[in-house]
Amino acid sequence: MDCRPGCGACCIAPSISTLDKPAGQACVHLTAELRCTLFGSSRRPSCCSGLQPSSEMCGSDRDAALGWLARLEAATAPC
Repeated sequence: MDCRPGCGACCIAPSISTLDKPAGQACVHLTAELRCTLFGSSRRPSCCSGLQPSSEMCGSDRDAALGWLARLEAATAPC
């Protein structure tokens, strides 16, 4: 599965500790077109490059992806 154009959910919903990015906030490397400026770069965190789009994660639209990733973030957050 390819990334959905204009989505960016994986750059918004989860926290990214290596970038000090809190959950629910857009990554500083996310463009206005919802594209990652680090995509394909060696500077891209492994947690980002390891995350691959799937029908389960991405759902039928951007809102579904944001919701799924937010629930995953909440379920895996430290107590």
